[in-house]
Amino acid sequence: MRAVIFSNGHIEEPQWIVDLLDEDDFLIAADGGLRYVLDLNRVPDVLIGDLDSVSDENLRDMTQKQVEIIRFPPEKDQTDLELAIEEVYARGCRDIIIIGALGGRFDQTLANLSLLTDSSHSGLRISLDDGSEKVSLVEGRIEILGAKGDTVSLIPYCGPVEGITTRGLAFPLKGETLYPGKTRGISNEMLSARVEVTIKKGRLLCIQTRKNKGRKND
Repeated sequence: MRAVIFSNGHIEEPQWIVDLLDEDDFLIAADGGLRYVLDLNRVPDVLIGDLDSVSDENLRDMTQKQVEIIRFPPEKDQTDLELAIEEVYARGCRDIIIIGALGGRFDQTLANLSLLTDSSHSGLRISLDDGSEKVSLVEGRIEILGAKGDTVSLIPYCGPVEGITTRGLAFPLKGETLYPGKTRGISNEMLSARVEVTIKKGRLLCIQTRKNKGRKND
């Protein structure tokens, strides 16, 4: 089961999200992210958070539609998004897409990126997507699906990343190392609809910038 989490970040023209959703996706709204689910004329499976960004009217509507509501006190140590990730992880979801976690407040964006690296979530495939950009963490191997001309940037996370090999990029890496503080992995280009990145040691942030917003094929 794939989970799609709607966060309360900034999203322009949310209709692109329709192209990313499957009918059997498990939809979870993290607090104010509910508005994006409603904009798509969908109903979430779960609404979670302290709900300070959810109107009384929408809360009543979700109750009437028998949506599962998990409410936390405002004085909590985790963001609504982190709570949502933990909830779907506990339900057995290992494939997670997060919508609305990029852009807006810079501190929130950095915190959201750090959620990709939580070591307690073993075996989790998680990405942040805003339609134009998709951010994933590479540990071992990742396959990137997109289109010729998409931009791919590889950024070492928390230390050097060794043994990087890429297939399908204009400027290939062949068992090489990328270092923090250097920019060699920035702004590569996809030569086809499929790219493979493998690494031997370390963790990479992979940022895919699409030519066409919100494509279904990745």
